[in-house]
Formats: sequence, C-alpha cells, structure tokens
Amino acid sequence: MKQMDCIIVGGGIAGLQAAIQLGRYNHDIAVIDSRNGRSTIAKDYQNILGWPDGVSGNQLRNLGMEHAKKLGVEFIDDTVTSLEKKQDKFLIGTKKDFHYEAKTIFLGTGITDNLPSIKNLYPTLGTSTYICPDCDGYEIKDKKTVVIGGGNTGANMALTLLYWSRNIIYVNHSKTEIEDNLRRKLKQNQVRFFEEEVQELRIDENQKLNSILLVNGKTIKAEKAFTAFKGNKLNNALAKQIGVDVTGTEHIHVNPRTKETNIMGVWAGGDLVAHSEQVTISMGDGTQAAIWIHKRLLGEQPPKKT
Repeated sequence: MKQMDCIIVGGGIAGLQAAIQLGRYNHDIAVIDSRNGRSTIAKDYQNILGWPDGVSGNQLRNLGMEHAKKLGVEFIDDTVTSLEKKQDKFLIGTKKDFHYEAKTIFLGTGITDNLPSIKNLYPTLGTSTYICPDCDGYEIKDKKTVVIGGGNTGANMALTLLYWSRNIIYVNHSKTEIEDNLRRKLKQNQVRFFEEEVQELRIDENQKLNSILLVNGKTIKAEKAFTAFKGNKLNNALAKQIGVDVTGTEHIHVNPRTKETNIMGVWAGGDLVAHSEQVTISMGDGTQAAIWIHKRLLGEQPPKKT
C-alpha cells in the first residue's frame, strides 16, 4: 500500500486550495471526494476577487482540479468512512472499501445545508435564491424578496435582509414557533408574514424566480428569495472519530496560526472550521494549512505556544 504525504478529505474549495499548494511543494497528494459538497450547488459566487461577473462553484472546482492535476495531485472519487492514527501514520478506509495510508491529513469536509424539498428550489440557488446574506445580500438590493424559513431562524434572516431591501416577506414554511419579540420586530419593520408551506418556486425561461406558490394556493410575486432553516450539519464525524476537539458550535477547533487540530498531523479548514462560510476564507485556510503541512513533512515541529 502506497503511503501518501498527505490525504485531503473533501475536494471543496479549502481542499482544492490545499492540494494546489501542496502539489507545488512536490509532495505526493491525494484528494478523496464524492463531489457533492456545498460548492456544487452554488451557481454564481459574486464576491470573489478576480471574478467581477461571478463564477459558479462547479467552475471553481473544475478549474481547481485541473490546476492540481497539473501538479501531480491524484483525485479519488470516493467517501472516507474511517480515519485512524497508528503511530506516525494515518489509516483511511472508504465507502468503496479501499484503504490508504498517509503521513498527514487535511479535513475539508464542510457543511451540509438543511434545504427543504420544494419544487424548483435547486435550479434557482445562487441565481435568484440564496442562503448566505454576507455572500449575496447585495444581490437583493431594493428588490422584492421572500424569506422561506423556519421559526426564529427565518425571522432573524428577514430582519437581517432589511439592510438591503425594505420589501421583505417572510414565509414560515416549517410553521415553527416564533418568539414574540421577533414577531414584534417583523411587524414594526413592516415585514409581511405568512404561516404557510411553500409548494413551488415558479421560474421563468432563464430559470430565475418570478413568484412563489404557497400550499394554500396563494401566489407571492418576488424577484429574489432566501432560505433560512435551522439544522445545517457540520460534517465532523471523521474528526470526532479520530479525537479532534470541536467547539460548542460543533466546528473543528484548530490552531489559528497553523490550522492544525489537537491531533498532531491532522489539519482542517473551510466551513468545517469557520462559521463565516466564505469561499475566500476557505481558500486562505487551505493555503495556510498546506504551508504548515509542508513544514511538518520536512521534519519541523509545531510552533511553540505563546
């Protein structure tokens, strides 16, 4: 069994950036990824340096894979199911029952969004329906926008988006209870509110939202939409399996300087670590971790705590 210098678990933005940097160091690198991460559903990132007209998650991923492959990085279409440290190496098992060894590990397994099963939701993600106000709040500037959400989470999103538009409607799709103080704030800010499930997002010939159909038959005209539900899942099972410390929010705890976890030889980055959930921060995490993985592979020990 060939031992790799580093196996990267997760081929999203953080994992790809780490792979590129480590490939440039001439290390033997493999990325194990099932190609169903969060970035695969994002159709139009508009806040990334160098892409003033936007770029899709899949385009970024494909370019990243092409770049990394030119540097000798191997890509394996599989899902890691087990991770074990044995003395100075790591043993990796996969869903397809393959086994690998590595000197170091980078975890970029990210987060899975809790998105409801609503007709035409996925085709509009990133073009007229959004999930992150920091990424895409700008896209709804002065536009009629519906927040499709659940309980307090959706109410808070509606209030947050008032920064960008005063024409906000909140549909409590899950009919989850909303705190009285949030109801008052919605009313004070003239946010129209519906306690009803969404049946369908109606779209035009360009796959963009033009209205929202509720189960009760009511149609709400809208240019844009946001989703806001509790229950996004951090994919931290492998990290926990090997004994990595997690924070109170279930994110992976890392050294802010190196991105290494409490388990020596295991690094992590991207949405798994940062609640900010930004592509550009994931890129930075991948590069930063790769620099310190390279140092370790050369025999350098972790920096002393200050």
